[in-house]
Amino acid sequence: MEQARLHVIIEGRVQGVGFRHFVLEEAARLGLTGWVRNTWGRTVEVVAEGERPLLENLLARLHEGPRLARVEHLSVDWEAPRGEFTDFRVTG
Repeated sequence: MEQARLHVIIEGRVQGVGFRHFVLEEAARLGLTGWVRNTWGRTVEVVAEGERPLLENLLARLHEGPRLARVEHLSVDWEAPRGEFTDFRVTG
């Protein structure tokens, strides 16, 4: 399977609603590596690596978010994987 890197900025009501934990659980379920964090701009940023179909699955879930979130916009970039992660974690 093709390996890829997904970089996403999620805008909307995404802080203070469990979004980072939601992403952590989804990424772990899919076996992805990388990180998720809140930004100063009140967005959530995600960098994940793994098989392209699994990343596409994560991206679909990011459009939904957890129950209390309201996702308004996603900025998505596909990149070549760097292989720098060993797990998925919440940072910052």
